[in-house]
Amino acid sequence: MFALIIAGEAIFLLPFILMRVFKPIIREAFQISDAQIGEAQALYGITAVLSYFFGGFIADKWQARKLLSISLILTAFGGFWMTLIPSIFTLKILYAFWGISTILLFWASLIKATRQWGNAHNQGLSFGLLDGGRGFFAASIGLSGAGILTFFFPQKGVEITFDNKVQTLQYIIGTITFIVFLVALLVWRVLPKENTKFETKKEFQFDFKKAFALIKQRKVVYHSLIIFCAYCSYKLTGVYGTYAKDVWNYSLEKATYFAVFIQYLRPLAAISIGWIADKLIPSKIIIPCFLILIFASIILGFGFYNHQAIFLSFTTFIFMAFGTYSLRGLYFAIIEETKTPIQLTGTLVGIISVVGFTPDIFMSLFNGYMLGENPTIVEYQNLFTTFTIIPCVGLLAAVGFIKSIKKE
Repeated sequence: MFALIIAGEAIFLLPFILMRVFKPIIREAFQISDAQIGEAQALYGITAVLSYFFGGFIADKWQARKLLSISLILTAFGGFWMTLIPSIFTLKILYAFWGISTILLFWASLIKATRQWGNAHNQGLSFGLLDGGRGFFAASIGLSGAGILTFFFPQKGVEITFDNKVQTLQYIIGTITFIVFLVALLVWRVLPKENTKFETKKEFQFDFKKAFALIKQRKVVYHSLIIFCAYCSYKLTGVYGTYAKDVWNYSLEKATYFAVFIQYLRPLAAISIGWIADKLIPSKIIIPCFLILIFASIILGFGFYNHQAIFLSFTTFIFMAFGTYSLRGLYFAIIEETKTPIQLTGTLVGIISVVGFTPDIFMSLFNGYMLGENPTIVEYQNLFTTFTIIPCVGLLAAVGFIKSIKKE
């Protein structure tokens, strides 16, 4: 499980964590704007959505050990490409490539391997450990990332040349790329070989009829909507730190540490809720999680704490983050409740991920559009008020999912 956790986050170090932690120096070294970065990440989302669907088929036919290792190696090659500090056009192509390399051979295989690791009675804990461990890994990188540039830049920023910034960024990208390569070797050595042979050729032969049969099932539609709404909530966590800076008037450093603190809630929420879900029923725990998001977004959107102590809105963000990260630990754990055969796990994951992870395409652009260039509390209120629609849809989808599996 340790190998799955490390691999599950290492695969996204280059396309996401690198940009999240080192965005200021990336903008200067590449001489690009936030809008251009958003366009590159949107291309990642487009190729990733296509890869989710076909990746599900692949996961049901080949060993996770091979697929995860190859995916990590291909992604690392993209890291070497990035060390050349390419043009914005080439950077966009690179992100489109990463959308394929990080998803096509990887995502469905990771989810299937996690399902196989746990038994039918501890799926909540299994997926809670996966997402919680990934969150701890990501948060630790974010925490240490704030001090890395200080180590490389002992002098004041105004005294640093453009060449210094480029060389430093190349060193950082190269180091992360090397880590991804090491994780690929770890996965190859640690994960056991699977018996992918079937007793008869007809025991499992993927065809589109089976895929479309899954798509038509109500429980699959509801499951896709649950992931979609939960992932929109996760993408919204990207504005927590900027809210602290723009609304609470936190310093850049203090706002960064607030964002890192929120990241550390991810392992706490995912693992604890996963453990609780196994004692009850995972799908039923999803309902209160969406309710928390609804109430929190209403409080922030309608400005109930505008003239109160920061502590109150700070607490609201904690509850909102806890609800969001709990959903991340649960939305694949409910696969077991659908009674989908293990041989079709990859196919199912591919189908529900096509809809579930489309926020990768538009959510960052949506947040930027709602907030504008110099956001004030009014723009943030408009964002959270509009966002309230998402967890409401998620709540209805969760109720529909429970009803659909009861009818079977």
